[in-house]
Amino acid sequence: MTYRVCFVCTGNICRSPMAEVVFRARVAGAGLDGLVEVDSAGTGGWHEGDGADPRTVAVLAENGYPTNHTARQFQPSWFSRLDLVIALDSGHLGALRRLAPTEQDARKVKLLRSYDPAAGDDLDVPDPYYGGPEGFQECLEMVEAASTGLLAAVREDMEGRAA
Repeated sequence: MTYRVCFVCTGNICRSPMAEVVFRARVAGAGLDGLVEVDSAGTGGWHEGDGADPRTVAVLAENGYPTNHTARQFQPSWFSRLDLVIALDSGHLGALRRLAPTEQDARKVKLLRSYDPAAGDDLDVPDPYYGGPEGFQECLEMVEAASTGLLAAVREDMEGRAA
């Protein structure tokens, strides 16, 4: 059975595609290709059909991550096929939980940085869109740090379902 994870930010051109690309690389590195499906979306449809922000693409490329992305808007009907919906900040978390058709679906929504024990109380990944390249690098570092814990949680959840 395939485990499905969707990362969600506002427009699906900066943070969520970055998280998607990084986590997909972690999944592949762990030998879980074909067992874990990773994608991303935005809470809004402003950038639907656009590629990732060029600064996102540049930071990912500089760090060895290939990118091929088309923005899309998250749809409530997706909850039924997803195992985890990963919000990049608390605003996304609230919006996604309000979209959830059931309480069970709402429980699928988690904050990405909640998987990073070093994050402390600040669980939002700041939006780098209106800043310079350093914000995109900071975003990548936060995503990478949280991806380790997220991968462990996904693995544990998959093993629990298999038992």
